Amino acid sequence: MRTPSPQAGFTLIEVLVALAIIAVAMSAAVRVAGLMTQSSGVLRDRSIAMIAAQSRMAELRLEGRLPMGVKAMECDQGRLLLRCEQVIGGAENGRLLKVGVQVFDRSQERPPLAKIETLLSRPENP
Repeated sequence: MRTPSPQAGFTLIEVLVALAIIAVAMSAAVRVAGLMTQSSGVLRDRSIAMIAAQSRMAELRLEGRLPMGVKAMECDQGRLLLRCEQVIGGAENGRLLKVGVQVFDRSQERPPLAKIETLLSRPENP
């Protein structure tokens, strides 16, 4: 006569619970990967916008004339549609000008992607 041997293995319920746990873990991993990709894109756009702001500031320094007031212009960088806004005003001591450049994404209404400010000496009148 044979004695029944204990069966080794997992029950159907145990397998389903394990699959559910794995599915939850995988969905969390996919979500994190998506967020990292999105963050990488925003960081890239901000870096490109900072380069555009620095380029505009360099142009203002090289032009030598700094017209007071606000001026907006397109400053696209490749596929990124940007708008640069420069603000030039007098500084507190009167001998310097406060120059600021902000860069916005033209395709969306958001806060500026990049912003830089500096003080420059007033150009001498010929």
